[in-house]
Amino acid sequence: MMLKERDILLAVALLFAVVAVATAQQASNVRATYHYYYPERNNWDLNAVSAYCSTWDASKPLEWRKKYGWTAFCGPVGPTGQAACGKCLQVTNTATGAKATVRIVDQCSNGGLDLDQGVFSQIDTNGQGYNNGHLTVNYQFVNCGD
Repeated sequence: MMLKERDILLAVALLFAVVAVATAQQASNVRATYHYYYPERNNWDLNAVSAYCSTWDASKPLEWRKKYGWTAFCGPVGPTGQAACGKCLQVTNTATGAKATVRIVDQCSNGGLDLDQGVFSQIDTNGQGYNNGHLTVNYQFVNCGD
């Protein structure tokens, strides 16, 4: 095999690997609870709500902190700890199909998401999430567009 052909095959293999990793960043039937961050009342201040990601993201511009609703993340698929901070998820209520994009600002321990109450309400369009104390959601990592 010529060197040029080998380089092309390696490039194609690398491209497939990147695509596989990118498409693997989603999970289905994940438990989502709610948390009272009250970002508006707290002036979108990550320090004021003791968010884990405040160490790295509290000094981000106000527009960055206000762009999406907030969530804590401890889902079964995706980065953890500091690597998750600032990333965005599209979250879909499996019962109703209602969707919202959220930014990860905190970590949790429930094995899924801990959505800000405002976001939880936005996608709990049939009220069953509050009745059950949680929603079942799908999530997918998306580009925040920052």
